[in-house]
Parts: sequence; structure tokens; C-alpha cells
Amino acid sequence: MTGQVNKNSADNIRFTFQKTERLCSKKIIEKLFAEGKSLFVHPLKAVYLETSLNSGFPVQVAFAVSKKTFKRAVMRNLLKRRMREAYRLNKNQLYTEIGGKQIALFLIYTSKTEETYSVIESATKKVIKRVLKELKTGSIQK
Repeated sequence: MTGQVNKNSADNIRFTFQKTERLCSKKIIEKLFAEGKSLFVHPLKAVYLETSLNSGFPVQVAFAVSKKTFKRAVMRNLLKRRMREAYRLNKNQLYTEIGGKQIALFLIYTSKTEETYSVIESATKKVIKRVLKELKTGSIQK
């Protein structure tokens, strides 16, 4: 056991975002927008639905930025990267408090201007807290 340090469980949290955590299923996305609940925290709109997912992860998430608002793909990709990074670093709170449920989540960037990473990260944290709060109150229909 040379060179290894005993770490507690808080240090073992991995801040990864794997391909299987991405929401790709067209059927689930259609169901999400037809039956899901939404909330708005500037500059993000979140649409979520408690549903069964064909993944080992409790949450699958997708990100979108309007092509109409941001004409250049470079800017859309930058904003999606910022959203993914903010989610990746803050998803552990969602994973630990969600219980045995599975959720499909879609985050949509709605601002007309480019926001900084810190603004997007604080909005992501608020979205996660509000989704958890609404899940605990049982306001989501199955």
C-alpha cells in the first residue's frame, strides 16, 4: 500500500459526464416536451420528467441553444460547453438526493446575449435545487 492515501467518500466523487448520461432518445425527448414540467431560472429553462430511462444513471440530460438567437455555431457550442460544465460539476447534489427515481432533463439556454460561466453555473445550481424541491413535494406526474 505504498503511495496510496485513504480517502473518505467525499473525495471519491468523480465529476464526469459520460455519453450514457446524455439524453439522446427521441421517444423520451418527445414524451418530455409533451408531459414534462418546466421551470425558468435566467438564462436557463429546464424541462424535466420522471420516467424510466434505459441507462444506469438516475438522470439523463440534454442541452440546447437557439440557432435563431445565436447564428454562429461557435457561439452555440461555447454556451453548450458552459452549460455542460456547470451541470457536470454540480450534478452530484442531484444524484445523491434523487433517491431511486430516474429523470429526463432538458436545459435550454434562453438569453439573447452571451452570459458568463459564473451566471450559467449559478442558474444551473438553482435549477437543480428547484427540481429536487418539486420532486420531494411530489408535483411530478408519472
